[in-house]
Amino acid sequence: MRLLIALILPWLTFFTIGRPIAGIICLILQITLVGWLPAAIWAVYALSQYKTDQKIERARQQRDF
Repeated sequence: MRLLIALILPWLTFFTIGRPIAGIICLILQITLVGWLPAAIWAVYALSQYKTDQKIERARQQRDF
């Protein structure tokens, strides 16, 4: 679902992963028609990094037990 949001409303993705400042910057970029593609690419990249960070955190928690 977040991937679909990243493609349609890239700025909203940043708010769902807890990065509101990046979301505002992305919104400013997205306002221009030319900036839509870079904003979408940036949102997809940030989403993949967020998922990777979550996996690493889960692995660390399991290792600590």
